[in-house]
Amino acid sequence: LSPGVDMGSAIYLKQLLIGPMANFVYLIADPESREAAVVDAAWDVDAILRVCEEDGLTLKANLVTHFHPDHLGGKFMGQHIPGAAELLERNVDVRTWIHKDEADYVARIAGLSRSDLVLTDADSELALGNLKIRFLHTPGHTPGSQCFLVDGNLVSGDTLFIGSCGRVDLPGSDPRQLYDSLVNKLKRLPDETVLYPGHDYADQPTSTIGAEKARNMFLRFDRLDQFLATMGYA
Repeated sequence: LSPGVDMGSAIYLKQLLIGPMANFVYLIADPESREAAVVDAAWDVDAILRVCEEDGLTLKANLVTHFHPDHLGGKFMGQHIPGAAELLERNVDVRTWIHKDEADYVARIAGLSRSDLVLTDADSELALGNLKIRFLHTPGHTPGSQCFLVDGNLVSGDTLFIGSCGRVDLPGSDPRQLYDSLVNKLKRLPDETVLYPGHDYADQPTSTIGAEKARNMFLRFDRLDQFLATMGYA
C-alpha cells in the first residue's frame, strides 16, 4: 500500500497502489466538506477505509472504471477478490457507480443487485461538496469503460495508460471503440490534464495528456486502419 499523493488545495486526490496486479485505487474528495468517492475499490477494502478514517473523509460513492474483478472485486480464476461487495458490507450507504452497459457483468461477477448500483452514462456527474466529477464513457477495453474527469485530472482506468492503452483481446473488447475513445475523446482533453491510470505499468505514477500525445503511440494514429493493424486486427 503506497501513501500516494494528495494534490493541491482545490481537490484532495490520493493514489493508492494495492494488490498483486499493480492496481491503482483513488480517493477523490472535496477538501472542505471531506465528502469523498473511491475509484475501483478492490483487493484491500480495510486499507482503503483506514485511509479514509485517517484523513477524515466521508465516503459517498464507489466509482468503477469497468467490470473486471481487479477493479470491481469478485470472481477471478478460482479466487475471490474483495471489492464492491465488501465495501457495501462495511458501509451500506456506499453504492457502486458503473456504466449501464456493464450492469449484467456486475451481477454475475461481484454478486451485486441492481439496488446496489447507480447506473451511469456519458452525461453522468457526481457532486462531492463543491467538487464535480464528470463521467466519460470510453468503451473499447470493455463495453462500459468509463473515465472520471475532475478539476483538470483524469482517472482513466484501463482505457489509457502511461505510454500504452488497454487490451482489446478480452471478452467485450472492441478495438474500433477503443480507437474512438482514445483519439476522439481523451486526446481532445487539454494538454495540461493530469493522467492517473488504472495500473502502475510505467516508471512514473502519473503523466499528462500533453505528454502522452507526444510520446504514447496509441494517441498518435491518424487512421483507424493503422490502429487496428498495430493491435493485430489488420
